[in-house]
Amino acid sequence: MNTPAPYRPIVAILWMLGSVISFSGMAIAGRQLQGAHDTFEIMAARSFVSFFLVLAAAAAMGKMGDISTLRLRGHVLRNVVHFTGQNLWFWALTLIPLAQLIAIEFTSPLWVILLSPLLLGERITKPRAMAAGLGFVGILIVVRPDFDALNIGVLAAAGAAVCFAATNIATKRLARDVTILSILFWLTVMQFIFGAGLAAADGQIAWPTASTAPWLFVIGVTGVLAHLCLTSALRLAPATFVMPVDFIRLPLMALAGALLYQEQLEMLLFVGAGLIVLANWINIRSETRKTHSLQSRSL
Repeated sequence: MNTPAPYRPIVAILWMLGSVISFSGMAIAGRQLQGAHDTFEIMAARSFVSFFLVLAAAAAMGKMGDISTLRLRGHVLRNVVHFTGQNLWFWALTLIPLAQLIAIEFTSPLWVILLSPLLLGERITKPRAMAAGLGFVGILIVVRPDFDALNIGVLAAAGAAVCFAATNIATKRLARDVTILSILFWLTVMQFIFGAGLAAADGQIAWPTASTAPWLFVIGVTGVLAHLCLTSALRLAPATFVMPVDFIRLPLMALAGALLYQEQLEMLLFVGAGLIVLANWINIRSETRKTHSLQSRSL
């Protein structure tokens, strides 16, 4: 069993920022592949690239022994749920604007905050509840959902958000006694098997081309980096604290959608993004004060 990681909220935030950058890069690369590959092919290619990156990192650090079959059933459950969510996410990526996809995906941290007391034993403090509420209001302002005109892209994005919340809970539980390298190793192995098997099920596979191979490689690299950063953050601070930092992706993706794909950029987007940033600030300030208080008591 691993030695429990120390509570380090500031370092956890830095890891989450790395996750934000990686997931954003993966979204842009996925949009560039629109129409060239189906989601199963993308997942298989991503996992293939990520597998060798994980092995290379483990060998370079001399930590091949960290990879084990401990909690294998937990790995299977986590990867089935995550594979489902990631495929829904890549599908939605081709159907709705980037900002809308990311905003809907951001219901995932809200689910984490609500489910963490039941599944992780974490407490919902008043600042965390306030952060979740403000973040949710910001999302509503950005998306302005029309529940009478839901489309398949919105439903796919919503399904992905629920799957990602469950994945984050499963990651937090696994990280209690399983190494990060082991989590990443089984992520790449299992999801390659899932992706390759389903991609071949219809007897038609679109192989990488000179134009799509670089984007598939970017997805593979950013995919493993995103999970490395996310898992590292979850080992250093509660899920209800680190996950709202992911809200920063919303203004980044809105800007990318406007600049790269001529998606409409509205003032209300910035209003909603401002509330999301405020929610993160409240959460971070609260956890930082908590750390200072604990350190003072230990002196």
